[in-house]
Amino acid sequence: MNKEEQVMIGFRDLYNKMTSLNSVKIKERIKDFKPYKSSEIHCIEYIGSHVDSNVTKLAESLYMTLGAISKLTKKLIKKGLLESYQKPDNKKEIYFRLTSQGNVIYKVHEELHQEFWERDKAVFEQVPVEHYDIMLDFVEMYNRHLDEEIKKTGVDITNRDDFE
Repeated sequence: MNKEEQVMIGFRDLYNKMTSLNSVKIKERIKDFKPYKSSEIHCIEYIGSHVDSNVTKLAESLYMTLGAISKLTKKLIKKGLLESYQKPDNKKEIYFRLTSQGNVIYKVHEELHQEFWERDKAVFEQVPVEHYDIMLDFVEMYNRHLDEEIKKTGVDITNRDDFE
């Protein structure tokens, strides 16, 4: 097995382990709420941390189509987690903000991120600072490559796993 294959397998294994560990905690923490899909949670997370979120910004951030975001936000509004609004100077654009119920989900999600960080920070503390630049360069280069492949192939990457 060459180095490239080892890196790809390593990334996949890391991702799968993180997802498995994190999903157990997430399911445990949100069990008192309605079951939410990961796309719904990620939408809530984005809106909670970005003022004046709109369909375009959400689609770009979540790698979803405008139509998928439109359906997702309508569903979240119906569930009472989001509300839409318009600015007085721009009646064309529709923006979203969290309701108090949406903020509860957002805060739980943020607490979980902090727990995950606390769990994993011991590893990051062992990494020499100069290694971060190399890793970040690689991640950025690989992201650019995947962005180009997504554009070329027109792949719809809206498929998300459920937390249910």
